Amino acid sequence: MWSFILRRLLYNIPVYLGIIMLVMALLRVRNPVYAYLGKNADQKQIEEFEKSFGLKDPFIVQYGRFLWNGARLDFGESWKYKGTTVREKLLGAIPPSLSITVPALVLTSLLSITVGLLSAFNRGRLLDRLLVIAAVLGMSISFLVYIIFGQFFGAALPRNVFGDDWPLAIVGYGAWYRMSSVDIFGLTIPVPDALTWVKFCLLPVLISVIVAMGYDTRFYRAVMVEECNRDYIITARAKGAPKSKIMFVHMLKNAMIPIITRIMTTLPFLITGSILLEMYFNIPGMGRTLITAITDMDYPMIQGFTAVIALLYILSIILTDVLYALVDPRVRLS
Repeated sequence: MWSFILRRLLYNIPVYLGIIMLVMALLRVRNPVYAYLGKNADQKQIEEFEKSFGLKDPFIVQYGRFLWNGARLDFGESWKYKGTTVREKLLGAIPPSLSITVPALVLTSLLSITVGLLSAFNRGRLLDRLLVIAAVLGMSISFLVYIIFGQFFGAALPRNVFGDDWPLAIVGYGAWYRMSSVDIFGLTIPVPDALTWVKFCLLPVLISVIVAMGYDTRFYRAVMVEECNRDYIITARAKGAPKSKIMFVHMLKNAMIPIITRIMTTLPFLITGSILLEMYFNIPGMGRTLITAITDMDYPMIQGFTAVIALLYILSIILTDVLYALVDPRVRLS
């Protein structure tokens, strides 16, 4: 297994280096300094800024310097937040994103797989049709509609009726993530307070689960329907095996490959966060930080975040291949 992992890592090194080079080249199609300083900056200011950030060096020198510093997680100083490094912003944005994405992924996967199993096992019956209609309705409504309706009916309107005792809040996420922190390697990393998680995170998590369940349920149902027609399911039924054992032991075990693929493709988004949720709920996570960096022309921040996200994608693909071999003996890593 370790030789396979090492081989895949070596194969993907050129891919990763190519992604970094492409992103850096695209960011320099137009001089990033002009975009950041604006049209009123004079030539002296532009030259001083370029010199201070090493932008007057040849591209290959900048590329090599970024890789060398990036290997030590040193992505430089943010242009927007003076005195703050990209690493500090990156580490500070991960906990708020994980507070939303991890519970949403766990709940969505468990509920969608269970609903998909029930729907496939009762294919063509009333229960199956009702579940399919609910899934189609869930995926047919825009994510933004869920957010607006959720904020109004789930937080704003009940708080006007019940006052501050209502457990779901619509504002105050900035105060939430600064309530506690831990020091790791000299860096102060904000940690969400568990007691206030329900108040500030439950509503975005519920919205994320409702939106994702529509797509996931239809996918898992299609996988399970295909498994229902296999010979081993027919044999198990002929032997009188209990329905629960056929569904959750035989069928689920043999459908693990597409389930793993589906879940693993979402793993990088655990770190990157949900851009829409973080923007509209004012959650200081990775998605909101990256979008803010793009609008503020904060190029060191964009480069650093892109390098981390690309690395996460590559690692998730390698981990997916390893999990294939662990759950399915027909798959060999060699």
